Amino acid sequence: MTRLRKPHHLIHKIPGQTYLWLAILIFGASSAVTRKLTEIGTQHFIGGRNPISLCNVLFVGNLCALIILILIYWRQWNKAALMQLSKKDWFSLTAVAILSGAIAPGLIFQALALTKVNNVILVGRLELPLTLALSIWLLRERVNLWEIVGAIAAFFGVTLTIILQPPEAAMMNMGSFSVGIGELLAVVGAVASSAATIISKGQISHIPLGIYSIFRTALGTVIFFFLALILYGSDHFMDVFSPFLWRWMLLYGALIVVLGQSFWIKGLRASTVSAASLASSFVPIVGILAAYLILGEVPTFAQYVGGSLILVGIFLSQVGIRRQNSRRVALSKVSSTQAKQEIETGMGFKGI
Repeated sequence: MTRLRKPHHLIHKIPGQTYLWLAILIFGASSAVTRKLTEIGTQHFIGGRNPISLCNVLFVGNLCALIILILIYWRQWNKAALMQLSKKDWFSLTAVAILSGAIAPGLIFQALALTKVNNVILVGRLELPLTLALSIWLLRERVNLWEIVGAIAAFFGVTLTIILQPPEAAMMNMGSFSVGIGELLAVVGAVASSAATIISKGQISHIPLGIYSIFRTALGTVIFFFLALILYGSDHFMDVFSPFLWRWMLLYGALIVVLGQSFWIKGLRASTVSAASLASSFVPIVGILAAYLILGEVPTFAQYVGGSLILVGIFLSQVGIRRQNSRRVALSKVSSTQAKQEIETGMGFKGI
């Protein structure tokens, strides 16, 4: 009679790519889940305030993520590793933390409050062509024709998504046409995230992934907290310890942050650069499906047109990336800060 295998033995048998795709499903649904939580909060005001405000979700979610990252990477925070970092490294780390850990997610959260989830998801894909253009211009990177054509298609897709939007209340007049404020914030968020990726490529690619991840999350959370206090006032986080907020944040933290980040990190460790890059390209598709299933948000004409071009651009870029990787690091594991940043470029909002 054969003995039953222990659960932890079965877990070790799970392929790395399975964790990767589970993380993609969670990250793709994060925007819709975030919007749903804020809608629940509007039905349970405390003193005229929404206890599940976007700022509260981002702040508490980042704290949960920081705990997870410390548990995973704490060994990398040793004196020998930290002493190897120069003042220039710390300056670059700080810039990346402010841009991608505070400004970009803060803008994305505000965009989610002003426009449809699908618009934020699609407009956020601007990060892909922008990062490619900056890499060629500033870092003198060599790319192939597939990547260039894919980036151009994605850029036009984002542009059409913005300019074909039907008139809404939260819009800004810009000459002969109007632009939604939410879409504009998503664009600025993508620019900030792209700038952080370029700095990472050029300045901190040699820094251990654990030091980068923990520092970025910790400093980004602190900077975001003080920016919110300055912009919205000292009472903005009054409900951050509300039992009602934490009941829902335990669900959000467990699903989006703990499971999402844990699956993502475990999947990256066991997957090749090509496999991880391919999986990350499906985040927009998952996000649009989640917006429909969770929020009942049906894509508009502008989203169909722009989204189709964006998906074509992502597909062409993946062809280019795989061709490039076949000559370089197709079989290498995702173990560096630069590789992780390149894979996450264009994924957009991941819940934190």
